[in-house]
Amino acid sequence: MTPQQVASTPQKLVSDSQDLVKDSGAEVWQPPMPPTDLIFDDGEPLESSRHRVAINTLISSIRHHFVQRNDYFVGGNMFVYYSSQQVKNKDFKGPDFFVVQDVPPDPARLGWVVWEENGRYPDVIIELLSDTTEVADFGTKKDLYEKVFKTKDYFVFHPYKANSLQGWRLDSYKGYQPIEENPSGWVWCETLKLWLGTWQGVIEDDDAVWLRFYDESGNLVLLPQEAERQRADTERQRADAERQTKLNAALQLLQMGMSVEQVAQILSLTVEEVQQMSSS
Repeated sequence: MTPQQVASTPQKLVSDSQDLVKDSGAEVWQPPMPPTDLIFDDGEPLESSRHRVAINTLISSIRHHFVQRNDYFVGGNMFVYYSSQQVKNKDFKGPDFFVVQDVPPDPARLGWVVWEENGRYPDVIIELLSDTTEVADFGTKKDLYEKVFKTKDYFVFHPYKANSLQGWRLDSYKGYQPIEENPSGWVWCETLKLWLGTWQGVIEDDDAVWLRFYDESGNLVLLPQEAERQRADTERQRADAERQTKLNAALQLLQMGMSVEQVAQILSLTVEEVQQMSSS
């Protein structure tokens, strides 16, 4: 073939799914490279402030409960990318809350990109229903999580409807199977070994029925600020009990004829403290 003939040969147009490379004289199929220009914020706000608080509550409580663990990732309102076609279709919706087990925590993730995570999909997903998303959460999203993600545990809850909690557990042969409620109306999350149930109370000045986690014994999984209040209350109760014990002892010793100074020395108190106890 002459140089002129080479120059006039049309260039081949090869799609990203048909790339070929030479390997020892043979043509070998090369898989398409995943997209890198991913979008992690579509600019769309959450349905309501309560939805935002509900997501943050779930994330914060899980992080506090698993504070000693470094083998999981928890995310909320984040895109999950799982295919090139999804990117092309600009289908950027992600779960409201999800957990992936047995992965590095890496809080710097902007989203969950399956092909960058060794093919791992979320193990647990929770969708917070709204009037505009309810159909998809029960339909297309549920099908996606069941058939493509193969997410083990899927739950839905409407932040404005107290009795809306439902859950499904993935069966290898039958697909998603409804999770039965316990007498309290909670549903068991086998993956996390936690109950999901409702809790009435105030979070960020909003008195509502919130979706919360409970441990195997039925104890509420606390938020960090709740745990701190509980610790402070326990310490205050301990201090009050100790003061009452010393007060009783001081009164008995004073009644036995001991001086204020002697009682103070025996109980490791100041004279002023004994005087206050004796006059209270």
